[in-house]
Amino acid sequence: MDTKHLTAAHVSEAADVIRRGGLLGIPTETVYGLGANGLDPDAVAAIFAAKGRPQDNPLILHVPDESWLERYCEDIPAVAYELAGRFWPGPLTMILKRKSMVPDAVTAGLDTVGMRCPDCKVTRDIIAAADLPVAAPSGNASGRPSPTSAQAMLEDMEGKIDALVDDGPCSVGVESTIIDLTVAPPRLLRPGGVTLEELEEVLGEVAVDDAVRRLMAPGEQPRAPGMKYRHYAPKAPVTVVKGEARCTAAYIQEKINDFSGVICFDEYRDFFPGHPVQTIGPAADQAAQARRIFDALRAFDHLEVTDIWAQSPTDTGLGLAVTNRLNKAAGFHIIEV
Repeated sequence: MDTKHLTAAHVSEAADVIRRGGLLGIPTETVYGLGANGLDPDAVAAIFAAKGRPQDNPLILHVPDESWLERYCEDIPAVAYELAGRFWPGPLTMILKRKSMVPDAVTAGLDTVGMRCPDCKVTRDIIAAADLPVAAPSGNASGRPSPTSAQAMLEDMEGKIDALVDDGPCSVGVESTIIDLTVAPPRLLRPGGVTLEELEEVLGEVAVDDAVRRLMAPGEQPRAPGMKYRHYAPKAPVTVVKGEARCTAAYIQEKINDFSGVICFDEYRDFFPGHPVQTIGPAADQAAQARRIFDALRAFDHLEVTDIWAQSPTDTGLGLAVTNRLNKAAGFHIIEV
């Protein structure tokens, strides 16, 4: 099929794609998503087919505001509205008990569903105009780095989807935080643009799921997107080096071969002359690292490298989301120095 290129001026046309069961590339503040009618199992199945996504990997329903929660969820705790009041629109997904109208295709058969209100006006307008929740994972082929621009999404999805709405680059750059509100204490399933520390300010105790820092075993059932499989990976294997920034730069400098690529902080670019280098911002700037990490990983698919070495940010604040994505891209091949 021909993928139609739309802009923020084409809300009505984009909403029509959703209403008729088509596939639509949608911008959000986190990454570009691959959207479809979240109440139509056939449309949802088309998402999985276009991405090559495993069927046991659940999707998130995107809504324009918190009033839509009652349409698709039940037994909603009061704290869900407290979180929505503070972080919506924004990069937070809440796991809640689903109503029966939400198809198994969205939830991978679970009795829960992830709900999110994106901080992107055009996408909220499209959802409201369609009057349907939009199921949407990241708009990349399964396993590849997530797209933070329309052009990056088209690398994977041109000709596979009906249309894509270009609203410029994403401002956050990593997917939403996912918090499970159906358990006590609430459980962080995926770190993202809302930090663990910010969640703790509202919720008090927050458990961190083991899958945030390790690869899930083959038989484990993921309760949210991005938990189980190797994700965000370029074609060349990635090794993550964790430790104090100057020490990790020196370690990588010693270990790389003539055909290695490097992901590093801005301050250490000159440590690797003659090598393809992608910088992700200063060591102290976690927001820049989040915005740039997927572009850095994706860039190496256009370069001749045999392997990639990456400096790891600290795993506090927004750095936890960046390290999670890097570790998954590396299949949790991590070296501590």
